[in-house]
Amino acid sequence: MADLDQEDAKLITLARSARARSGAQEGAAVRDDTGRTYVATTVDLPSLQLTALQGAVAAAVSSGVRTLEAAAVVTDLLEVDRAVVDDLTPSAPLLVADPKGEPR
Repeated sequence: MADLDQEDAKLITLARSARARSGAQEGAAVRDDTGRTYVATTVDLPSLQLTALQGAVAAAVSSGVRTLEAAAVVTDLLEVDRAVVDDLTPSAPLLVADPKGEPR
């Protein structure tokens, strides 16, 4: 994570920690335009499926966030849901890292 600024590295660390705690396939974190962060992991229930990024954005939106500054996903999957970030802020960077926290 040497090439990332401190705040972006923090997002990856938060996403990685959430993933490790729950054993989920993905962990995600988003930062709003005031610096607050929201974290989530993959939700896979019979009646509800969310990617980690969808969960983090949903948590932010339910707290009143309208603009994202950045988003991060830690995953061993290849696909990442960029559209959910674009719904709020198409210009927000989306950082993707492997389970060790190394950017892809």
